[in-house]
Amino acid sequence: VQLQASGGGLVTAGGSLKLSCTASGRLASSYALGWFRQPAGKEREFVAAISWGGVSTNYADSVRGRFTVSRDNAKSAVYLQMNGLKPEDTAVYYCAADPDGVYYGSNWSRGARYIEVWGQGTQVTVSS
Repeated sequence: VQLQASGGGLVTAGGSLKLSCTASGRLASSYALGWFRQPAGKEREFVAAISWGGVSTNYADSVRGRFTVSRDNAKSAVYLQMNGLKPEDTAVYYCAADPDGVYYGSNWSRGARYIEVWGQGTQVTVSS
């Protein structure tokens, strides 16, 4: 398994959750890592991504200011701290990896079909 996500669950609106994802091999050493989500019945959408060195990040407008993506290369891990959760944040969250950068116009902002590697999803449910 190249990407292993964990940390989903049920939380009330306004609460917080932290998702974790461990990456193996070359993914941890040279790929940008990030998160997409897929609400029920909808397409998978970009949430956040962080460059290999952790210097650059990119966020969807819908989560900017509430979510924070980070990584610890020593642990081969990427995290998504989600604060101020809203019912509309309810979705299956997927960890992802891609060799492209995280700048505007990169694979991360172009859409899920451009992303090279996917982990399994973890359900996040926010109740009102």
